[in-house]
Amino acid sequence: MANESYTAKIESLPKIAKVLLFFFFGWILSSLYRVLRYTETKNTVTLVVGIVGFFVVGAILGIVDAVTEALDNKVALLAD
Repeated sequence: MANESYTAKIESLPKIAKVLLFFFFGWILSSLYRVLRYTETKNTVTLVVGIVGFFVVGAILGIVDAVTEALDNKVALLAD
C-alpha cells in the first residue's frame, strides 16, 4: 500500500465517489490525473492533454471523465 501510485489510489475509490469528484472537480482533477498517469506510462499524448486541460479544456475533460467512470469504471479518453 505504501508504494501505491496516486492514480491507483484514485482508481481504488468507489465508483460514485469518482464520478462525483470528476463531475465537480474535473476541471483540475482530470488534468492532474493525466499528468500523474504520464509519470507512470511515459505516454507523451497523455502529458500534453493533461497540460492543455489545465488551461483550455479542463471542464470538458471533467465531464467526459465522469461519464466514462460511470459507464466503464475507468478514465478512458487519452489517459493511457
